[in-house]
Amino acid sequence: MSLITIMPSGKTIEAVEGTTLLAAILAGEVDLTHNCEGNAQCGTCHIFVHEGRKGVSKVAREENEKLDSIVGVGSKSRLACQAKVLGTENIKVELLGFGSGL
Repeated sequence: MSLITIMPSGKTIEAVEGTTLLAAILAGEVDLTHNCEGNAQCGTCHIFVHEGRKGVSKVAREENEKLDSIVGVGSKSRLACQAKVLGTENIKVELLGFGSGL
């Protein structure tokens, strides 16, 4: 199990191994836009993983292709619908204004 800290609110939630960051965030009652229901098609669940990047799954081809088409992507960028919690370390994510309703 890992603790996920969600910025900018600072809320901390628990997530079990194998859960996507999107599912964990939504289960923690935090709003995060996700227009394609977790299929790496839209990019609206784009987040930054600031800490614990080794605690989430590696970027797969589909996710990488979608990230390549999004403005503002950096080395910490992930799609919350594709990044799975490995349960090895705690994670700190930042919800971005575009997808999070901020």
